[in-house]
Amino acid sequence: MSQPPLYSVLGAGVAGLCLATALAERGARVEVIAPDPFAASASWLAGGMLAPYCEGESAPEAVVISGKAALTWWAARAASFTPRGTLVLAPARDACELDRFARATSLHDAGAHRWVDPATLEPDLAGRFARGLFYADEAHLDPRAALEGLRDALLRRGVRFHAGPPQGRILDCRGIAARDQQPDLRPVRGEMLIVHAPEVTLSRPVRLLHPRFPCYIVPRGAGAYMIGATMVESGRSGPITARAVMELLSAAYTLHPAFAEGEVVETGAGLRPAYADNIPAYRLGPEGSVSLNGMYRHGFLMAPSLAEALAERLLGTSQTPALQEAASC
Repeated sequence: MSQPPLYSVLGAGVAGLCLATALAERGARVEVIAPDPFAASASWLAGGMLAPYCEGESAPEAVVISGKAALTWWAARAASFTPRGTLVLAPARDACELDRFARATSLHDAGAHRWVDPATLEPDLAGRFARGLFYADEAHLDPRAALEGLRDALLRRGVRFHAGPPQGRILDCRGIAARDQQPDLRPVRGEMLIVHAPEVTLSRPVRLLHPRFPCYIVPRGAGAYMIGATMVESGRSGPITARAVMELLSAAYTLHPAFAEGEVVETGAGLRPAYADNIPAYRLGPEGSVSLNGMYRHGFLMAPSLAEALAERLLGTSQTPALQEAASC
């Protein structure tokens, strides 16, 4: 009796691991080709915010719909999934940014947010901000723990991870490294910090609006916070720039002065892959070629729906209703 076909997923970022998971959970034979899993991966440096409503400020409806489905997908697979919503703030001098953000995020869902006194959600911010927007249905996770969790689950299913040549049908999820096959991919540089600031107590992601360099701060536990992330139209690799460090730390200090006493324990910069419209997609090309790419800043929001839709396309198996809706966009 012949074996079912083998699928060779190239890349172990969020796109590759979500696709390998969607295939393996359907009973497909899968291998993951990853010379150095997670090394220099844009996914490894991600903030881990599952914030479809906030992303709707500038992203199309497809991202919002897929992001809603991603909340359910990650809740079932990531132990670090934390459904505490997102708090959006602005300094007093930029208060009009909050009103603009509220209008922009109401376009996809008028009930996505409510106005709050920030101190009722985060007591450590008492007296610092007069009002804020709260997106209660959003969540966050630790992206590194989530990626490792997907890999471990795949290993338990017998999926082999290796750096050798692919033995099956190639599914290209290499991110920006796939420009050799997809010249329309462009790099978008993102930079981040991880700061240990035990004097700060935040329980959910906080987005701080600013006309020039908005930022977000995501709790990682044990007094650690990820601060990110710049969006620079550049293909330059290498360490974070001094300008980015100053801007991100300045924003964190604006949120809470105790960040000034924190310790910068990690910096990072990665290149996100993006198509011209900034919308992630899977592509079925000539001679059976398949790719899942262009995650831009939406990897953890878009990868689950796209992976499930592509697995359905390849295997002809059924999806969950939520993911059917997302994949139809």
